[in-house]
Amino acid sequence: MYFCKRATNFKDMEKKTIAVLGMACAGCAANVERRLNQLDGIRSASVNFAARTALVEYDPKVITPKTMKDEIIKAGYDLVIDEDESVEAIERTAYRRLVKKVVVSWVLALLTMGISMEWVNIGSADTANQTMLILALLNLVYCGSQFYASTWKQLRHGTANMDTLVAMSTAISFVFSVFNTFWGDSFWGSRGIENNTYFDASVMIITFVLTGRMLEERAKKGTASAIRALMGLAPKTAHLVSGAEISDVPIAALEKGDTIEIRQGEKVPVDGIVTADEAYIDESMITGEPTPVLKKTGDSVFAGTIVKQGRLRFCARQVGAETMLSQIIKMVQEAQGSKAPVQRTVDKIALVFVPAVLCLSVLTFILWYAIGGSAQLPHAILSAMSVLVIACPCALGLATPTALMVGIGKAARKNILIKDAAALEDIRKVDALVIDKTGTLTIPNKNVDFTKADRLSLEERETLKPNAREAMEALQREGVEVYMMSGDKDEAARYWAEKAGIKHYRSKVLPQDKEDMVRKLQAEGRHVAMVGDGINDTQALAAADVSIAMGKGTDIAMDVAQVTLMGTDLRRIPDAIRLSRQTVGMIRQNLFWAFIYNVICIPLAAGVPYLFGAEWQITPMWASAMMAFSSISVVMNSLRLNLIHNA
Repeated sequence: MYFCKRATNFKDMEKKTIAVLGMACAGCAANVERRLNQLDGIRSASVNFAARTALVEYDPKVITPKTMKDEIIKAGYDLVIDEDESVEAIERTAYRRLVKKVVVSWVLALLTMGISMEWVNIGSADTANQTMLILALLNLVYCGSQFYASTWKQLRHGTANMDTLVAMSTAISFVFSVFNTFWGDSFWGSRGIENNTYFDASVMIITFVLTGRMLEERAKKGTASAIRALMGLAPKTAHLVSGAEISDVPIAALEKGDTIEIRQGEKVPVDGIVTADEAYIDESMITGEPTPVLKKTGDSVFAGTIVKQGRLRFCARQVGAETMLSQIIKMVQEAQGSKAPVQRTVDKIALVFVPAVLCLSVLTFILWYAIGGSAQLPHAILSAMSVLVIACPCALGLATPTALMVGIGKAARKNILIKDAAALEDIRKVDALVIDKTGTLTIPNKNVDFTKADRLSLEERETLKPNAREAMEALQREGVEVYMMSGDKDEAARYWAEKAGIKHYRSKVLPQDKEDMVRKLQAEGRHVAMVGDGINDTQALAAADVSIAMGKGTDIAMDVAQVTLMGTDLRRIPDAIRLSRQTVGMIRQNLFWAFIYNVICIPLAAGVPYLFGAEWQITPMWASAMMAFSSISVVMNSLRLNLIHNA
């Protein structure tokens, strides 16, 4: 009979992924991250704008999530710290509210544009301007109130973000137009300058920005598809056995030591040990192996796996966040929330980007006014407004995290668990791979009588893993040289190296020899990955540029390796390398377009072509449309990674 007992695990530091609400751009993410890192008790905080999350490592004896939340609210944002509070429900409500505002904003925008372009004739110019004033005011108050509320909170703390740019540009255009509506004819007319209003610009800026955010939110849902798929593996209820009675309870109500029954076609709710009966269970979500495994008394079962045939009872050993499925979800979330080295540089740029844009906008106004005096005042104001809107750093902030989220999520669907963004970026550089033989490249035979080992053939002692040779050939095509290390005798090492198609091998090695091989290759300028599955591989795993562990059930080396391959399929190694190269390539594309967009569009918005005789410039209305398009295009480009079959 198998019994369970409660266990306690204490750690000084805790790591938690917390949802962040209210972020509008990369500047927002940088502000939240900076504020969190300033708080006592927080060792590190990394905010992912695309995922809307903060990965925080903190000392619970010094600071609590409630304290973090209070401080972040003061800065104009919010944290979701209540585990009973559904982030998805909050996001759905916010999205529905956003859609409603977009619809209303478009109605008001089309009415304003119709009057401005004289598609709709409602009488005199004064009547038209006053009607547009009312429409624009409705749009600013109902649809654009969030921009002004956020700007006020930011200014109180000496910071700025995208909302600041939108609020300033729309407020300036609205106030300028109100002035022109009531006093423009006398003020400008006396100076021989045509009097115009720009209510349509203030309305369209808000409309395009809100539309862009709505489309971004829809597109970004695709980047989190892997997490949603993993979360969907866990059932909502379980059959709790209490004496002779069986009752259905929510899995959140389960405790260690509970006896649970699972039946054919059902998912295992928590991790545990089989105490009665037998069943075949599909563990492909953990091992990657499609063949169901027979589970009987004393065997382990894991949350999210599926009973294909039979029924059994088991004792709960890990529940809630302790289950293997929860740990996998947590690992993927943390990896998606982590930052690649290139993102650190982007964050530093984003932190000063909005203040720099504000300065550039003021400079644009001053230069135009200096060139043309009061005659160029309307043009100076429009140019300054266009710079404020078009230079929003949204595309810059989305470029790296969206690609990383898609890449790490796709890896998880291929049973490749990547620990962090830096690991994903490093895998692409691998040009030498050191691999352990027994247990990694080959499967030893749990039935061999080792007293007769000398009389057994090599094939009787162990077998080459399925697809091992195919995986080694794929690695070589990717430009990776493979080195097999074995503690076995030379005859066996040579045989299995040839069987797997590996040219370089060493026999009779000790753990130190594996590390020495890694160091030797690194000294030659190689970027080395180490693949292993046992304690004797840990030295080499620690020394390697990229460490890859073979995950087998409960001995998944999540805390040791940067990459864990769930199951035994070695083809996942070249898959990981290809995926890394594709993801980093996508990041570079995104960053290129984000930077080139600002390099080209800011001068155009500032009116530089106007200096050379051109009679056109980017108006604030079109600046807002182009800004929204740039952000959406970055997200959509990242999602293309899901369509690349060889990654």
